[in-house]
Order: sequence, then structure tokens, then C-alpha cells
Amino acid sequence: MKTILNLVWLVLCGFWMFLGYLLAGLLLCVTIIGIPFGVAAFRIGLYALWPFGYMAVDRRDAGAPSCVGNVLWLVLAGWWLALGHIFTGIALCVTIIGIPLGLANFKLIPVSLMPLGKEIVPTDQPFTAR
Repeated sequence: MKTILNLVWLVLCGFWMFLGYLLAGLLLCVTIIGIPFGVAAFRIGLYALWPFGYMAVDRRDAGAPSCVGNVLWLVLAGWWLALGHIFTGIALCVTIIGIPLGLANFKLIPVSLMPLGKEIVPTDQPFTAR
């Protein structure tokens, strides 16, 4: 079932959200200081490309630097990407078939706002990162 949902997701909004994350990652990787943010954008972009069967979990070893980085991320790129997830989530929830896809978009909003200190793991192994 998750493969079918991922394929429908890819066609309707996954590819476009992935391109948004890719653009944000490339822009952030222009400077040396922005490289960690660009890597986080690429990681979350892959999660946005194929979200069913994966989940984001908090890393226990993430400390104050990831908190400061999340504040910078929120100002630089996070709220733009979160707006994309909000708009596509609302648009997908208009139809009955699109409701699971819209809910997946809403699931991606916290990750798009604060990606540092998170790890993407398969849903059958949610505690391996901890």
C-alpha cells in the first residue's frame, strides 16, 4: 500500500516539493557556513520525495548548535517550504482520495520548519536512531 501511496504522492506533489528542497539546498550550499543547512535540505528533500514508510525522529545527541541552526533555518528557508506543504496539503485534502496525501504533507511541516537534530528512519525501525 505504501508503494502505491508513494507513487501517487510522487506524481501529485512529491517531485515538486523535492525540487523546492533541492533549490533551497543548492542556495544554502553556496557558502561554507550554509553547507550543514544544505545537507539538511537534501536529506529532508529525499524524505519529501518518498515519505510513506519513513518517519522523522529526534536525535538524542543533537544539542544547542542544532537549536541555533534551526532558528537560522526557519528564517532562511523553513517557512517557505512549510508554506508549500500547507498549500499542497490543503489542495490534496479537497478530494477523498487525496486526504492521506494531504495528511502526509501536514506531517512534513514540523520537519520542514526545524530539520536539524532529526533523522529519517524506516517506520519499522523507529527506535534505531535513538
